[in-house]
Amino acid sequence: MIKESLSDRLLKGLFYILLAVFAVYCLMPFWSVVASSFSSEASILKNGYMFWPSDFSLEAYKLIFEDNTIYRAYGVTTFITLVGTGMSMVLTSALAYALSVKSVKYRNKIAFYVYFTMLFHGGLVASYLLISKYLDMKDTIWVLIIPSMLSAWNMFLLRNFFASIDESIAESAKIDGANDAYILFRIILPISLPAMATIGLFYALSYWNKWFDAMLYINDKNLYPLQYLIQRIMTNLDYINAISADVNIPNFIPPALTVRLATTVVTIGPIVFLYPFLQKYFVKGLMVGAVKG
Repeated sequence: MIKESLSDRLLKGLFYILLAVFAVYCLMPFWSVVASSFSSEASILKNGYMFWPSDFSLEAYKLIFEDNTIYRAYGVTTFITLVGTGMSMVLTSALAYALSVKSVKYRNKIAFYVYFTMLFHGGLVASYLLISKYLDMKDTIWVLIIPSMLSAWNMFLLRNFFASIDESIAESAKIDGANDAYILFRIILPISLPAMATIGLFYALSYWNKWFDAMLYINDKNLYPLQYLIQRIMTNLDYINAISADVNIPNFIPPALTVRLATTVVTIGPIVFLYPFLQKYFVKGLMVGAVKG
């Protein structure tokens, strides 16, 4: 075992201190949002944002959770995140593995076709007509999943990772009689957990924050995802603020700021808790695509 010198220990200690200070610096804005969301609107207008609620209040959260609409939206968002991420990972990994195998015929042409979609697309009008009229998916929960199932960018990242895996592993399995599906799901994917965790996190964040598609295709209130519902709440609050400013109601302060802070805590809370479970894979997954395939 190599004994560290005093200068090495001091330098390592300095790095630890700097990282700790930087971590606290990054957490301060988030903690300020959480603390201020439990404050009253009047205290924020008077004292500004703070790191500890001076006038503790739950009015913002009561406004958000006043009925079961928010819980239903949570259920919709959770469903599209879990199901959408799972389906996207299966489709993305299957296509990425096929394009990483050099023996696949026309793989370069297929890869160019996928890449072409990153540069050119039909636009919003064409997409709306295709999804709502010809595919008839409007006002269904699948309209929030199926059109976003495959990301060309994520597919190429995963393909490059698969291409960096030694080909002898798959060749040995084929000699033993394994088919491509067995090789993918039983050999390639288990040794690609860093890449799968990273791409899965990208997909999960995309599905969790989905609101624009709901605004275009969803009219049924029971199918509103969480982010779109929050957006509608904020729009209604802006309208209330405008009305209260014109009417000038005495002693009435619309909870605009506190509701914005509370909605931030409500929407990012569950997805933030996902990071600790993926942390051990995420550091390695940052190198996804770094090796040219």
